[in-house]
Amino acid sequence: QVQLVESGGGLVQAGGSLTLSCLVSGFTLDKYSIGWFRQVPGKEREAVACMSSSKRRTYYPDSVNGRFTISREDGKNTMYLQMNSLKPEDTAVYYCATGYFSGTYCRGDYWGQGTQVTVSS
Repeated sequence: QVQLVESGGGLVQAGGSLTLSCLVSGFTLDKYSIGWFRQVPGKEREAVACMSSSKRRTYYPDSVNGRFTISREDGKNTMYLQMNSLKPEDTAVYYCATGYFSGTYCRGDYWGQGTQVTVSS
């Protein structure tokens, strides 16, 4: 059974940092692209960080580029999202996913349950 379980969300002041983790079980992570997405009520889910299985390629939208960093420890079947210089507009439910990534296209096929990140001003 495939499971992705996020942790690390919470409340942080603007300018602060958080690190999200996602433990994957049910398959070996190293063969898959990974991604972090976020969603706020009334808006579509958007990708905020994606990484290829080789780790050689990453994608960040302009809104988070330079502030967010995606990483992976395949030996631990775990992915991470380091978020720095957080802004109130980063407030959302964050989801980890495995799936497909090419260029600026990032798709999730298996999803975590989501973790809330709230940034206060």
